[in-house]
Amino acid sequence: MESFPRILVFASGEPEPDKGGSGFENLVNESQRICGLLKADIVGVVSNHPRGGVYTKALKLNVPFFHASPKTAGEYLELAAKTGAEWFMLSGWLKPVIGLPVKRTVNIHPGPAPEFGGKGMYGHHVHEAVLAAYHRREITHSAVTMHFVTKEYDKGPIFLKQCVPILPDDTAETLGKRVNEVEHEVQPMVTSMVVNGEIQCLRLDSGEYRVKAPGWWLRNFVPPEWRY
Repeated sequence: MESFPRILVFASGEPEPDKGGSGFENLVNESQRICGLLKADIVGVVSNHPRGGVYTKALKLNVPFFHASPKTAGEYLELAAKTGAEWFMLSGWLKPVIGLPVKRTVNIHPGPAPEFGGKGMYGHHVHEAVLAAYHRREITHSAVTMHFVTKEYDKGPIFLKQCVPILPDDTAETLGKRVNEVEHEVQPMVTSMVVNGEIQCLRLDSGEYRVKAPGWWLRNFVPPEWRY
C-alpha cells in the first residue's frame, strides 16, 4: 500500500464552534478525495481553542484533535512524536513556533510577507494594513504568501507569493474574502509540492536559507532573494 507524507496541522481558528478552520478543512478534503490536490495524510490538528471551529471540523472529518498551546521546543516536539508527523503546516496558527525543523515547517499568510507580517498581523489586521498602504499608493495588490518557518514571524524563506488584486471600493472584509479564496486554491497543491520534494528549503554553508524548485516556479512565484 502506498504511503504518503504525514502532516500535522496547527490551526488556531476561532473559539466559537461554528467559525474558523476552513484552511484545515480544505487541506483534509483535498487529501481524502480521489485525485485530490494534496498527496499526503493529515495525521492530526492542533488548536489552542478547546471547542472552537477547528475542533468541530476535526470531529466531522475524523481527524485526531489536540488541544494545546505549546510554548517550548519540547512541547512542539512532543506533539510531533504523538502523531508521527514528518511535516508541519501552520494554517492560521497564531503562536510562535520553536523547535520544529525549518525545512519541514510551512506557513501560509494572508498578505504580502514580510512587509505585512509579524506579531499581531493576522486576519483583518493584515487586510486593514494592506488597504491603508494601497490608499497611500504604496502598493497595487495584496498577496497570499507561503514560506518555511523560522524563529521570526513571517520572515522565513518564501516559496510562493501569489498576487491578489485590490479593488478601489474594497473593505477589509471584501479583500479578506478574496484572499481566502486564493488561499484555498493554492494551499493544497503547493503544500503537496513541498512535502513530495518538488519545492525544497536548503541551508547554505553561510547559514542562510534558499528555496530550490523548478525554474518556472522560481521565476513566477519566488522572490529573487530566496532563489537557489
